[in-house]
Amino acid sequence: MLPRRQLIVLASILALTSISAFAADEEGQPAPRFHAKTITGETFTNDSVKGKVVLLQFWTTWCPYCRREQPLVDTIDHVFASKGVLVLAVNVAESKKKVKQYLEQNPRSCRIVFTEDTNLAAMYQANAYPIYVVIDREGNIAAEQRGASGERGLRRMLWKAGVEWEE
Repeated sequence: MLPRRQLIVLASILALTSISAFAADEEGQPAPRFHAKTITGETFTNDSVKGKVVLLQFWTTWCPYCRREQPLVDTIDHVFASKGVLVLAVNVAESKKKVKQYLEQNPRSCRIVFTEDTNLAAMYQANAYPIYVVIDREGNIAAEQRGASGERGLRRMLWKAGVEWEE
């Protein structure tokens, strides 16, 4: 029998491996059927976003990596909207009141979705932040990233969906 500490390390490695395997297995597969309603009342489904590239960002107000990448995600929304890219920032498991207070101090330009207004957080097992998912124009998962991605990572993900990042 392995000592407790080694069991914990082994369990952690297996958990991380299974998360990575889950993400890799999803790429190229059809995106799960979803519905999402933004804080402004817009609604989106698989059918309504067909023909667009969708960048999903799962985030929380307390996540320092989410805060750091917020301007980058908002820039993608601003720059690529005219090229058929839709950004949905899904806040996970926080009250609407708390998120609205956060947004008053830290405005976002992309569309915000609350957990209770979508089934996306459950579908993508959003339990560590940020998580990024890119759905291509045909409705397939083009890329998934768990953890901070940075500009280079987001460029790669969008490229996999056929979006060229111009300087």
